[in-house]
Amino acid sequence: MTKENKSQVEGDVSVEQKLIALYNLQQIDSQIDRIQIIRGELPLEVEDLEDEIAGLETRISNLQEEKVKFEQFITEKENSITESKALIKRYEEQQSNVRNNREYDSLTKEIEFQNLEIQLSEKKIKESKFRIENIDNDINEIQERTTMRQQDLEAKKSELNSIIAETEKEETDLVTNSKQNEEFIEDRLLSAYKRIRKNFRNGLAVVQIQRDACGGCFNKIPPQHQLDIKLHKKIIVCEYCGRILVDDEIVNHANEK
Repeated sequence: MTKENKSQVEGDVSVEQKLIALYNLQQIDSQIDRIQIIRGELPLEVEDLEDEIAGLETRISNLQEEKVKFEQFITEKENSITESKALIKRYEEQQSNVRNNREYDSLTKEIEFQNLEIQLSEKKIKESKFRIENIDNDINEIQERTTMRQQDLEAKKSELNSIIAETEKEETDLVTNSKQNEEFIEDRLLSAYKRIRKNFRNGLAVVQIQRDACGGCFNKIPPQHQLDIKLHKKIIVCEYCGRILVDDEIVNHANEK
């Protein structure tokens, strides 16, 4: 329905019809609330598990990248050891052909330096292998945790899908009916209704008078206000909680539809 058509409809709707539409809307929305309560925290639990699993998988990926870097570092150090050993062999061969002690001492220092380089590389390799072992242990632990969380997720999804399958058609019909009732309520009043619903955990914005009291906060309603409510000339709200008040006649008319 266009805004122009809705405005025309609203202009033709009496206060009594608006109250009936509001009460019907409240009943429909309360049924939708009931369905969402049945689902409970499952959607949030599913979302939290999905986020946790994504975080765990990212952690595994980061650890695997870190492991690859250590493996590359080990390869570099192994190549460095091979090069140092080759240099030592060449220096030792050159020592056999030196012409003086100074050349011999210089080659000896080079051999000592290369041996230190080998020792340092071997130390770095040992440290890197130890780190890789720790990374593998961390990855295994995280993978086990991920598997457990995935099992939890599948169970939660199955439970949620089962509930959705049972209530989906009912909820779709209710949402359609809710939209249809909204067409008979002016935007300003509809906004007020939705605002009031948000103010209360039970989502009740339209309540019936019960034993001369507000059906929401249970405070007594003055006789004059009760008379105004029964006349259906204007929208009356509870002076204590702000909920929209309707009488038995509105409720009966709504139930007849």
